[in-house]
Amino acid sequence: MQTNFLRLFLCASCSVLSSCASYQQLTLSSQHQHEYQLKTKLTELKIDTSSLHFPELASHTLNLQGELDMTDLAILAVLNNPELKQTRDEAGISHAQAFAAGLLPDPQLTLSRDTTNSAGASGSKAFSYGLSFDVAALWTHSAMLSAADAEARKTDLNLLWQEWQLIAQTRLLYMKLIQSRKLLTILSEHTNLFADRLNLAQSALDRKLLPNEVLLNHLSLLQDAQKQLHDAERVASQTQYELNALLGLSPSVELPLRKNFSLTELDEKQVRSALQNISSRRPDIMALEAAYQAQDERYRAAILAQFPSLNIGLTHAGDASGVYSNGVGLTLSLPILNRNRGNIAIEQATRQKLYDEYQQRINIAHGDIEKILSDQGINQKQMQEVKMSGVKLSAAVKQAAIALQHKNIDAVTYFNLHASLLAKQIEEMNLQQVMLEQRIALQTLIGGDLPVHIFTESQMP
Repeated sequence: MQTNFLRLFLCASCSVLSSCASYQQLTLSSQHQHEYQLKTKLTELKIDTSSLHFPELASHTLNLQGELDMTDLAILAVLNNPELKQTRDEAGISHAQAFAAGLLPDPQLTLSRDTTNSAGASGSKAFSYGLSFDVAALWTHSAMLSAADAEARKTDLNLLWQEWQLIAQTRLLYMKLIQSRKLLTILSEHTNLFADRLNLAQSALDRKLLPNEVLLNHLSLLQDAQKQLHDAERVASQTQYELNALLGLSPSVELPLRKNFSLTELDEKQVRSALQNISSRRPDIMALEAAYQAQDERYRAAILAQFPSLNIGLTHAGDASGVYSNGVGLTLSLPILNRNRGNIAIEQATRQKLYDEYQQRINIAHGDIEKILSDQGINQKQMQEVKMSGVKLSAAVKQAAIALQHKNIDAVTYFNLHASLLAKQIEEMNLQQVMLEQRIALQTLIGGDLPVHIFTESQMP
């Protein structure tokens, strides 16, 4: 009997040890610190698109040797963004937690043996061993397993939504940087023009050919242009820094960007048509649906857990006199006082919260999209008016230049017209930027590509 007891113990020990995970060391070492430094060259970035979840990005040909467009930057951001890498690690933890939630409890093995023998030399040492299992865990296992699967889907969808938001942020920074560089070109031209004219006015004032008021007017125009130029330089520098940070690049890396794009007409009917199935397009809404399904399963599991818990065990024992016995043990809870009513109430209230949150997210999406479509219509009308005014001012400046040559107008009038033209050009660029930001936001809110591109791009000559 002692041999059988030892065999049983060894078999149980081997069975447990063979299924255990083994420890693997992961050392933090200074030898690996270079892996976390910002890249100083574009060619150092990862460009393997096989892991991308977006068909538009996965099918795009990425060439780091030429100018980068918006899609190129979106690919690089999704593949190389440092914060997104941490989010993927956190998603791995969520998957592990979902996996753990779907596991059944282990059975329990109990072994005991007396160390003394009161029956004397003719007797045997008493022993007992038994195996028990919480049968009640089987009643809720199906619901908890379904909840774990839904939680895993929610994790993947939340990660997908964060990737999509990163793409939108990259598009915004790309557009903002392009607009800033265009504005810098315009402001530099006008600043140089005003500076040259101020020098001429100063020379004329020294020869007492101009009154001091004219010089002050030219100085004011130059100072205003210089201030706007420096403000635009700061915006461009900050935008460049933020865009490089999204890509995991050093701030010193100059990105060669494709500069030409223009707004296209937006088909509101097709956008509203896409809005009808937004719950199957937006990853965050689908993640809320998965969260609701997981909570619904937990609520069902809580209801099942109100029934009596049952633990069944089998035992085999022998006493000191050599008498052996087999037995069956049952442990049954009596649902008289608790009946799991507290957990049921918590799970039910949580499910209701997720239900309302899901509906609210859809309502907000519809409202935000309708608001952007309305604003786009207003901005489009304003853009037409601004462009018409710009064309008229540009023509007036050309005519004024001819009139100035023939001394039919003074220099102050001419350069005031130039200042008005600059203000109108800045107004047009700012309005264009607002409309582009709205288009990008609309593309994000739709949860995928718009029925038409938000703008067209063309390669610079």
